[in-house]
Amino acid sequence: MPPSPGRSAATAGEAHRGATQWQTVSSLFPYLWPEGRRDLKTRIVLAMVALVVAKIFTLAFPLFYGAAIDALDTKNSVVQPVGVAIAFIVAYGVARIMMQAFAQLRDAVAAKAVYNAVRAVAGQAFRHIHALSLRYHLERKTGGLTRIIERGTKGIDVLLFYALFSIAPTILELVLVCGYLLWAYHWGFVAITVVTVVLYGVFTIRVTEWRTAIRRQMNDSDTEANTKAVDSLLNYETVKYFNNEGHEANRYDKAMVRFADASEKAQLSLSFLNAGQAVIITVGLVSVMSLAAVFVSAGTMSLGDLVVVNGFLTQLYVPLNLLGTVYREINQALVDMEKMFDVLHVPQEVQDKPGAPPLKVAGGEVRFEDVVFAYETERTILKGISFTVPAGKTVAVVGPSGAGKSTISRILYRFYDIKSGRVTIDGQDIRDVTQDSVRAAIGIVPQDTVLFNDTIQYNIRYGRIDAAEHEIETAARMAQIEPFIRQLPDGFNAMVGERGLKLSGGEKQRVAIARTILKNPPILMLDEATSALDTHTEREIQSALQEVSRNRTTLVIAHRLSTVVDADEILVLDQGQIVERGKHGELLARNGAYAAMWNRQREAAAAREKLKQVEADPAVNPEIERVQPVAAVAGGE
Repeated sequence: MPPSPGRSAATAGEAHRGATQWQTVSSLFPYLWPEGRRDLKTRIVLAMVALVVAKIFTLAFPLFYGAAIDALDTKNSVVQPVGVAIAFIVAYGVARIMMQAFAQLRDAVAAKAVYNAVRAVAGQAFRHIHALSLRYHLERKTGGLTRIIERGTKGIDVLLFYALFSIAPTILELVLVCGYLLWAYHWGFVAITVVTVVLYGVFTIRVTEWRTAIRRQMNDSDTEANTKAVDSLLNYETVKYFNNEGHEANRYDKAMVRFADASEKAQLSLSFLNAGQAVIITVGLVSVMSLAAVFVSAGTMSLGDLVVVNGFLTQLYVPLNLLGTVYREINQALVDMEKMFDVLHVPQEVQDKPGAPPLKVAGGEVRFEDVVFAYETERTILKGISFTVPAGKTVAVVGPSGAGKSTISRILYRFYDIKSGRVTIDGQDIRDVTQDSVRAAIGIVPQDTVLFNDTIQYNIRYGRIDAAEHEIETAARMAQIEPFIRQLPDGFNAMVGERGLKLSGGEKQRVAIARTILKNPPILMLDEATSALDTHTEREIQSALQEVSRNRTTLVIAHRLSTVVDADEILVLDQGQIVERGKHGELLARNGAYAAMWNRQREAAAAREKLKQVEADPAVNPEIERVQPVAAVAGGE
């Protein structure tokens, strides 16, 4: 009878999961047995030796205990002196101590190798995530990703320790026990033991497979809840602005309800599993002891032999009982590791060519040659733009929102590769040199400066990690933020808070300028650096930016046209094409797109100024209260 389509699909799914889990496990071997690390390999070998010795002592102490019982058995035809019985009891105690000692030695010796493997995988995952493209990071969910990495690294720890120090010892002990029972007693003991272990294993595996699906659902709910919590906390101010604390709590609660339901199912399935395992083990133990009682009654086994068999089986069933937990934990570890290795297998969109040399910067000339770029194939952002930023000169790019201005900065940083054309620095195509060298040559002051939750000094030093303290202070002075820092109780050691929320927009921008000064790059990019600031703060920061950009190749992505009037060339971008280019005065004289943006921004600025006058003194012009500010058109992308 042919299998049903449903059964075939299920079988195929199980086979695929098995293959995937084996790939996950096999991918750990190089980390556990690393090339060039003889010390770690030696530790693994010594741990295996300690494991075998521990199991030999595990097998020995029931024998000593049985011998002590026989020595004290008054019905035994050969009754030993009490000293013999005491000697066997002492040997029994020594064997138990040695078993524990070698088991602990095994764990201690292997710990460095195991945790080195955990560290290596976690480090590779962290580096890989940083190497992934900007496209991936714009789409990822931070809370979910961090939880996946956290659970994955913990899963590696669980898998390695349980596989090496629970499963392998239990299998070895089972082989030794069955071998001794067959040699010393009757094959019936071996048969009952093997049948019990097989039934126990099959039951555990089948029920655990069922539980794994529930655990996956529980994990997904946990990840979703954590993602929503982190996203909400990162947007704390936005939540407050719109009084949406209740909405955020409800979103989180809905995710937690799904997590709670899955957790309840997981607990019920765990209870069923534990009960079934207890029944199987108890039936097996009762069967073995009943058979032993028959042989003792027949005189073919001594009372001490009965104790030995009981000791063997009791010892074996203790780790076997734990094996259910081990199997569940290993399955959960594999699920968690699959998620992490899925992240590790995400391809790196932008890669260096094999053997790519570092960029060699002479003057720092930047050239875009007929560049075509699209984030998605159906929507082209840049449509064959060409321009040059001569070494030591300043070129500004302006235009309406969505024109493609910020895309230019992302391409120059090589966050994305272009569809066609070339982008060169001093004549070298940035695709032919290493990404690290390209980014080392460029300094940026972005529109939205995000700081690390650390000190002001650390955030400035981020421009050049090995900078000395006096260099940091000089950079802060040039960025005109040193007086503010000196006023703080902790000075340069003051914490800036999550994403720099303890600082104002202008203060964060000055920190960004300071770390760019510290980096001292030949090429500077100002990406909407003052668009989010008030006019007074903008003027203060603009002077600092002019100081930074002096004698540097500078590309300015501009929001406020007043900040680019001194640029050597201004490019007007619209719908991915350069529609005008020239100096400020030339563009105004043409009375085209640039002049229209300039006039609208002047009108908006004048309206804001009049509104300020009315707020200060309404008697100046009562009618002005009806004037509303006009939004600037040349917005950021």
